[in-house]
Amino acid sequence: MNLNSFIEFIQSQNWIFAKTYSEKAPHEYCLKKNSQSIDEFNDAVMFIRNNGVKEFFYKKAFIYFYHDGYKYWTMGAPVHQTILINRTNDFKKYE
Repeated sequence: MNLNSFIEFIQSQNWIFAKTYSEKAPHEYCLKKNSQSIDEFNDAVMFIRNNGVKEFFYKKAFIYFYHDGYKYWTMGAPVHQTILINRTNDFKKYE
């Protein structure tokens, strides 16, 4: 997957607001099971991991990919076990 296909993928997703973290760490997520293509979802996960930067959310490290005012990340499980992609436009540092 290249940047253009990643952009097409993220634009085609149904982003769901994460209600449980609305106050602490507002973000949205999209689900693999709702994606039109499991392979494309998995490719997007790998794109984030291969092109992102390591940052910490409190003491836990994640790989974040920044694009067009959002940062995207997964929870770090193996690709075949990854069920969602997160995104936020909140750039607050959580330490």
